[in-house]
Amino acid sequence: MTAATASPTFIRSDVLVLGGGALMVALAGVAHYSEWGAVAGFAVCAIAVTLLATLVGRSVEQLGDRFGPGATGVLQSALGNLPELFISIFALRAGLVDVVKAALIGSILANLLLVLGLAFLVGGLKHGRQKLDSQRARTIAALMVLSVAAMAIPSLAHGLHTPAIAHEKSLSIIVSIVLLALFAASLPASLRRGTTTDAGDNTEAPRWPIWLAITVLAVSSGLAAFVSDWFVDALQPAMSSLGISQVFAGLVVVAIAGNAIENIVGVQLAARNQSEYAFAVILNSPIQISLVLAPALVLISVIFGMTTLTLVFSPLLVACLLLSVVLTTVITIDGESDWLEGAALIALYVVIAAAFWWG
Repeated sequence: MTAATASPTFIRSDVLVLGGGALMVALAGVAHYSEWGAVAGFAVCAIAVTLLATLVGRSVEQLGDRFGPGATGVLQSALGNLPELFISIFALRAGLVDVVKAALIGSILANLLLVLGLAFLVGGLKHGRQKLDSQRARTIAALMVLSVAAMAIPSLAHGLHTPAIAHEKSLSIIVSIVLLALFAASLPASLRRGTTTDAGDNTEAPRWPIWLAITVLAVSSGLAAFVSDWFVDALQPAMSSLGISQVFAGLVVVAIAGNAIENIVGVQLAARNQSEYAFAVILNSPIQISLVLAPALVLISVIFGMTTLTLVFSPLLVACLLLSVVLTTVITIDGESDWLEGAALIALYVVIAAAFWWG
C-alpha cells in the first residue's frame, strides 16, 4: 500500500515566474530612479509588466473553481486586463491619448488575430482539426460584433461630419454607459457557465492554499500599478530613441505586453487539446476590453479630469478592427479550427502591424 504523494505548493514554473517577477520589478525600479538608457529602461519595465500580468493570471488560476467555473473565468479575464488598465490611466495622465486609443484597438486585435491564431496554429499542428463550442462561438461573435459596432459609431459620426461631431465627448459617454450595461446583462450567463468538455482535459487541482493565491494576487496587482507608471515614463523617450510612433507603440508594444496571460495560457491550452477552454480564455479578454476597459477609461478620463478619451478612432484603426472581427467570426462560427486558419489570422495581424509602422 503506497501513500499518495502530495503535490508540491510551488512547481518549477511558479518559482521561475515569482523569482523572475521579483528580479525584473527590482531592476525596473533601479532603471526608473537611475540614469539607464531609454530603450534599456523601457525593455526592463515591459518585461516586468509582462511577468506581473502572468503572476496575476497564475494567482487566479490557483484560486481554481472555488468561486465556480464561470465566475473564475470572468475573474481571470478581468484581472488579466489590470496591467493594461494601469498603463492606460498613467498614459492618459501623461497626455498620451493616441497611445491609449491604439492600445485598446491593439489589444483586441492581438487577441482576435495573434493569440487566437497562435492557439489554432499550435493546436492544429499537434492535434489536427480541433472542436470549438459552436454555441459559445456564436455568443462570443455576437457580443464582439455588437461591442465593436457600438465603438465604431462615434468614429463614423466624426468621419461622416454628422451633427454629432460637435458632441463627441457626450456621445462617447453615452456609448460607454450602454456598453457597460451590456456587459452587466451578459454576466449572469457567464457566471452560470459550466465547465468545458474538452477531450483530454487534464487541468490540475489548485496547489496553492487560498490565502497564498489571494496574497500573491494582491501583491502582484499592487506592483503592477507602480511598474505601469514607470513603463509609461520610459515609453516616450524609448519611442524617440527607436523612432516609432505613438500609434505603433500602443497598437503593438503596449498591447502585447498587456496581454501576456492570454498569449501564454491560450496557446498552452490549445497545445494540450483543450481547444474549447483556450477559445473561451482568449476571446473573453477582447470582449472585456470592448465592453468594460474602453468604456471605463472614457468615464475615468472625464471624472478625474485627465486628457479626455473619446471613442473616436482613426478610419484605418476602425477598418482593421471591423475586418478582424469579420474574419474571426467567419473562421470560428462553424465550431472548428485548424492550423491554416490560425496562420491566416497571424498573417492579417502582421499586415496590420506593418501598416502602422510609420504612424
